[in-house]
Amino acid sequence: MRKVTLSLLLLAASGLIITACSNDDDSGNSTVTRRAVIENYANIVYQNYQDALDDANDLETAINDFTANPTQAKFDTAKAAWKTARESYGTTEAFRFANGPIDNDQDFSAPEGLINAWPLDEAYIDYVNDSNSPDYGGGIINKPAIYPTISKALLVDLNESADEKSISTGYHAIEFLLWGQDLTAPAANQAGLRPYTDFVDGGTASNQDRRRAYLKAAADLLTDHLTYLVDLWKTGGSYRNTFLGLPEEIALQNIYLGITTLAASELPIERMSVALENGDQEDEHSCFSDNTHRDIYLNLKGIINVYEGRYGNIDGASLADLVRQANNTQYQTTETTINAALTDVAAIATPFDLAISGGPTSTEGAKVKTAYLKIISLSQELLASATASGIVVNGID
Repeated sequence: MRKVTLSLLLLAASGLIITACSNDDDSGNSTVTRRAVIENYANIVYQNYQDALDDANDLETAINDFTANPTQAKFDTAKAAWKTARESYGTTEAFRFANGPIDNDQDFSAPEGLINAWPLDEAYIDYVNDSNSPDYGGGIINKPAIYPTISKALLVDLNESADEKSISTGYHAIEFLLWGQDLTAPAANQAGLRPYTDFVDGGTASNQDRRRAYLKAAADLLTDHLTYLVDLWKTGGSYRNTFLGLPEEIALQNIYLGITTLAASELPIERMSVALENGDQEDEHSCFSDNTHRDIYLNLKGIINVYEGRYGNIDGASLADLVRQANNTQYQTTETTINAALTDVAAIATPFDLAISGGPTSTEGAKVKTAYLKIISLSQELLASATASGIVVNGID
């Protein structure tokens, strides 16, 4: 699981001079309260996690159907369900880094690390097509003597047990099992080409029954962990009650902490710049399925959802409203930067491995760089917006 650093955020925000002396309120007679913003945020978090759980349940159903009787058609259905599940989960990344339960040790050990950890060492799970790998042809699936029974408990115990790349659970473990390694040239515009017969008794690759068991267990764990988050954030949920009971200043700081950290470093640096500078598709967030372009957009959309107080059918009091009431100039600047970031992200070539293949000085690589720099600029404007609203954001790491 990638970690963000304070130094990266400070670099992103260096030279920022914030002035909030003007008060160009254009909100008329309607005044949005801090309490309303906090409550609307809690509604968004709950609904987004609920949607992610619903889609993960559909994914688990498709995987169970496939593993019960593997066919190409059912394999394709399972892969489509995985991509759908990523759509709803991608925007929840805006809730990370906000001192909430996703990144804290509670009933599950660091739930985010069990749900969405990356990068992933493929050889930790299954065979790889790289004879230089120390675990070529191995992995958990192909070591029945060491791991006789593949179970949910085993996969949780093994997750990140060796190092941060020894990932055994979550979306990306499932992704690797469905697509396999992406070994084609970026220009071919093809994702991983794992054959469905890897799951058929007597088919390709050995231990097909264990591969089926692994895929089923990983899908079941994903719904378990998302259910855990939904229960915490639902009306009457233990963390929702804790969050709504925080002093308003602290609650708003936490909300801003989540979106500014994602916008300052995790998304533009860890998920975009690192891959671009290395020119390596192994550094993509969803490298097996070639779905990284959606990850990037959805992460950005999640930031915008939180700032503007909108998600699905929810449209309520927002951080943006507080900024507009305090300093309309800063509000307009932030909205302009949001639109520019969306435009720049939309200009990135797909698949993402093609966009980064030529490095940052290539035509397509330059577009990636422009986009990630604009997202960093957005983080600066979000920090300025917080200050304009009288909210001090501290403890970003």
